[in-house]
Amino acid sequence: MSAPDSTIYALATAPGRSGVAIVRVSGAEARNVIAHVTRRDPPRPRVASLRRIFGDDDAPIDDALVLFFAGPNSFTGEDLAELHLHGGPAVIAALLRMLRKMTNCRLAEAGEFTRRAFHNNKLDLAQVEGLADLVAAETEAQRRQALRQAEGAPSRLYESWRAWLLRTLARVEAFIDFPDEGLPDQLMRSIDGEIAELAGELSRHLDDSHRGEILRDGLTVAILGAPNVGKSSILNRLAQREAAITSAIAGTTRDVIEVRMDLGGYPVTIADTAGLRESADEIEREGITRALARAEHADLKLLVFDGGDWPRIDAETAKLVDDRALCVVNKADLLREPEPIAIEGRAVIKVSARTGLGLSGLGLSGLAAALTEAAEARMAAGEGVVLTRARHRAALEACHQALLRAEAAGLPELKAEDLRLAARALGKITGRVDVEDVLDLIFKEFCIGK
Repeated sequence: MSAPDSTIYALATAPGRSGVAIVRVSGAEARNVIAHVTRRDPPRPRVASLRRIFGDDDAPIDDALVLFFAGPNSFTGEDLAELHLHGGPAVIAALLRMLRKMTNCRLAEAGEFTRRAFHNNKLDLAQVEGLADLVAAETEAQRRQALRQAEGAPSRLYESWRAWLLRTLARVEAFIDFPDEGLPDQLMRSIDGEIAELAGELSRHLDDSHRGEILRDGLTVAILGAPNVGKSSILNRLAQREAAITSAIAGTTRDVIEVRMDLGGYPVTIADTAGLRESADEIEREGITRALARAEHADLKLLVFDGGDWPRIDAETAKLVDDRALCVVNKADLLREPEPIAIEGRAVIKVSARTGLGLSGLGLSGLAAALTEAAEARMAAGEGVVLTRARHRAALEACHQALLRAEAAGLPELKAEDLRLAARALGKITGRVDVEDVLDLIFKEFCIGK
């Protein structure tokens, strides 16, 4: 990261042609930037002003809305300017050339505006990550979760726990430092009870089936089954486009084909895989190996059976039936009595990729509706605080282990040290303690201009 005392600028909107483009400037030179490019003093803070933007030769570049935010009351905590221009590439390029020539001004690095907000205590680290997730959100459920984090819901919870730990640590240290001051004998017993209560709360918080992390990254669904049962046709129907090649020739799909979808506001990646069978073809065998690997790691498996063969079912596919499986009988238009009700104890969804039967999502019998219901069951978090990142989970697990040690510690000195470690672990989530080793990893997720 470059020197923090320089003034930074960047295009804050997407590159390319657009109706409006926003160029953002942050740092001590923000006032001078406005004065230089408009030939006028900056407008009053937080008041939009229509100004003409000039080039070095005093030739006009464009008319723009100019806003000035005086630090520390700005996003970055520094003086900050925004220039809202017409979004033509030539207009943007002309203004950026002007800024590049100014003393102590440089192009911002990825995430540098937000990083300055963090260093100036406008955002904590968990809020920064929530903001990154908000920018990247593809679905409504992701947006809601990211917004709660960016607004500080997890931070308030973890900081309340940390504040309690620090108060408790102070009581233990008082017990250590003033053994002759008549502190009640039951003090340590009371503290142990409170530690156990917080440890239980942490345990319940961690026992969340990774809902927040799955929602952030998206549910992964693998379509599996014997060759020619209609896996690719089902994928195409769900995607509403020809994402995978379909053919009557068995073994057409060799590699894993992925499609990203929004199902009821939940992000889902559906993967079509090679048909499961014995094969002498080296490439097809590799495809089958990849299919089985995808089945092992998928959040949900869509196991497809052939309705034309019913009641005979494919044994290799049936081996994969478990709590992560949805059983689908395709070619339902070819079914003969008795119709399928369950396979290996799992309820059956009857569809026909050829006719669209059961694929519309209208009603709980529709495959799209069943997938949406399964996604919601695994990702819906309500309005509570959920874990969204492995970094947060690791810190909370470290805190929980320290609390268990503190509760069991016989000596108050050992109890105090474990309480200190527990508070430090929580502080790493919000950045209240040294987190320099993770800052570069977090901010590289941002785009230039944010």
